Amino acid sequence: MSSTTPAPIVEQVKGHTDPAAALVSGSSTFVPIQTRSERPTSYDPDDFGVPTGREVNWKHTPVARLATLFTDEETEVGDDLGVVYDLEATGAFLPESTGHDAPVRGEVFAPEDLPSAIAWKRCANALHHRIPQGVELDEPLRIRMRGVGADRHANAHLILEAMPHSRGTIILDHTGSAQYAQNVEIVVRDGAHLTVVSVQRWDDDAIHLSAHQARVERDGFLRHIVVSFGGGIVRVNPSLELAGPGAEGEMYGLAFADAGQHLESQVYLHHKGPHTRGDVLYKGALQGADARTVWIGDVLIGPDATGTDSYEANRNLVLTEGARADSIPNLEIETGDIQGAGHASATGRFDEEQLFYLQARGIPEEEARRLVVLGFLTEIVQKIGDDELEERLIAAIEDELAGETAR
Repeated sequence: MSSTTPAPIVEQVKGHTDPAAALVSGSSTFVPIQTRSERPTSYDPDDFGVPTGREVNWKHTPVARLATLFTDEETEVGDDLGVVYDLEATGAFLPESTGHDAPVRGEVFAPEDLPSAIAWKRCANALHHRIPQGVELDEPLRIRMRGVGADRHANAHLILEAMPHSRGTIILDHTGSAQYAQNVEIVVRDGAHLTVVSVQRWDDDAIHLSAHQARVERDGFLRHIVVSFGGGIVRVNPSLELAGPGAEGEMYGLAFADAGQHLESQVYLHHKGPHTRGDVLYKGALQGADARTVWIGDVLIGPDATGTDSYEANRNLVLTEGARADSIPNLEIETGDIQGAGHASATGRFDEEQLFYLQARGIPEEEARRLVVLGFLTEIVQKIGDDELEERLIAAIEDELAGETAR
């Protein structure tokens, strides 16, 4: 009489298919978390293992180049500080921060990965910017961060808070070079209207890992924009919870990757309250050997998010051979009572019909290509609402295109 050993039972986990989901060892089975909303969080770095590249949230990232930011070590201060901050224009909006237990800190933010947990632990005092209740800013608050060298590393935790019925724009401007782990905690109170723009203009050897976590309360509005041009590896992952009734959120992004650059965003939009509206649009352009962009978009419409209106899209324009764009949209709906929801993704080369149209009107091919790319990308730039920054970013796009032409 023969006997058979029953096959191991694989627990079914709601989520998206992943090649790492069937790692079976003996009689036990490891099924990694697939759904963004189910990812574990912890303020203790010891609760996270060092990423190997097989994890669902790291499998598109070159983890071998990030060893420094996976190490839980004290950041030196003084002359060895890795990133220098320019706060001269924002001092009037800086509440005192008194440690990890300070009010507001941690109200929204909970680390989802190792670098974020290390940044939380190593930043005893957060940099807290608050727009007071009922105040409308005439000019954006500009927080300039300059890396002082690729061999230096730094950790940061920033809090951006818009009090009830306030209005304003906060711009985070990153330049220079460093290895930089950054947490950004964004709180939009009832009826407030906030725009946050994060611009990455790093030198080519910089590494920047950033987690942005935001919550919008009743009838509040947040426009969140990520613009990435420079840096060797730049990974800015924003998540937004539309918590209160009538909350609105717009999440826009622009990436222009050159040879050897890796520019990544994992975007999460959670419709939690009723009658919320969300719009996500990220665009990327790529040129040069091994230029890489990664966009992963997750939208969750929760069981109480009745009357939701939501849409997400990612569009990529590949300008040369050897470039690669990964685009993965995901949508979960847990209620049937919504106004609408959808997602889209497209990656391709130049629209030959557009080029033909322009050339048929006497525009040379090189100029026609430049106009097509500018038209494709400036849709995001024009959503910023700050003339000075928009002009600088359009000039940066022109510089990128000029470099491609020179090659």
